[in-house]
Amino acid sequence: MEPLSEQEIHSALTSLSGWGFDDDKLWKEFQFGDFKEALAFIVRVGVEAELQTHHPRIFNVYNTVTIGLQTHDAGNKVTQNDIDLAKAIEAII
Repeated sequence: MEPLSEQEIHSALTSLSGWGFDDDKLWKEFQFGDFKEALAFIVRVGVEAELQTHHPRIFNVYNTVTIGLQTHDAGNKVTQNDIDLAKAIEAII
């Protein structure tokens, strides 16, 4: 899998509301009503990520979940796999 150029990444971000690109990864912070809702979201993202053979960075503090996406096999750069998983995460919301 080849890394995307910054131009390709920024172009893809136009269809991914709230997602950012920093430090060679896509990221987004999600807010939920409470910890239980945040945890349920994490589980759903985990299942989808496993189906796509992807392993995102997921950080949780109470009702806030931050997800970071980059492809390890591409030197920890953003690839189309990351864009695809971000779109799938948006569909979960």
